[in-house]
Amino acid sequence: MTDMEELKKRKMALNLAIVHANPEAFIANFMGWLEITAFISAQRAGEAEVPADGVTPELSPQQLQKGGVHDVGNDAVSAFCMTAAMRGDKAAVDQMEAAFVQSMGRDFPGSFGLWHFRGQIDAPVTLDDFVGQAAKKMLLGDTPPPPLRAKENWNTGLRFFEKARKSNFVNEIMYPLANWTRARWTDTLEKGIAFLQHIEDSVPVLREVLDDPRNDQPFIANALLKLAPAVDMELTEEYQGFLRSLARRT
Repeated sequence: MTDMEELKKRKMALNLAIVHANPEAFIANFMGWLEITAFISAQRAGEAEVPADGVTPELSPQQLQKGGVHDVGNDAVSAFCMTAAMRGDKAAVDQMEAAFVQSMGRDFPGSFGLWHFRGQIDAPVTLDDFVGQAAKKMLLGDTPPPPLRAKENWNTGLRFFEKARKSNFVNEIMYPLANWTRARWTDTLEKGIAFLQHIEDSVPVLREVLDDPRNDQPFIANALLKLAPAVDMELTEEYQGFLRSLARRT
């Protein structure tokens, strides 16, 4: 099996674990993903050759502490925490953390990514800060009161959308995010239209957005674009154009 075939095989297993927020499958396939990505990176840098037996080498404790391995781990752990948060499944994140701490120690690859979902960040600055703190509230079931709910959902959707587009697991985050977006805005249509801005204009737009039956990236982009005025959010012309381009389907 070629290295790229092995990469696809291992990523597929992790993809399924992330999209379903399945902690057992994520734990079982995480190390394999770290190993194959580290090996291919080393090959490209001229630092490794294909073993005689064709088996991807395991990572030593020292290799597990390398920056590149941690970057890959942070990306995967963040993706898993995001999909778990959209399900409100704190137990899945707890199980994942406990397993990795036991097997690799507290400074496991991905621990920094997890910190954003665990720590208290009073003044978020980075995208990871915003995503982690929004997801933390979702994992704890900390639902904002109805007057603030739609705006917070819109902000969370925007941050998750931006984070997903930077991840190796973009599609695995986007599908749950589209489902989550539809569920949140359906709830607003049914129970929270009194708290929207410009109600007479916003409600028809909301219905139009939800009429799109497809749960994908264009649906999310269109919801963010069209519903910004409903929650009193202003987007720059440049960002509106960016969302409009992503909302188009070819």
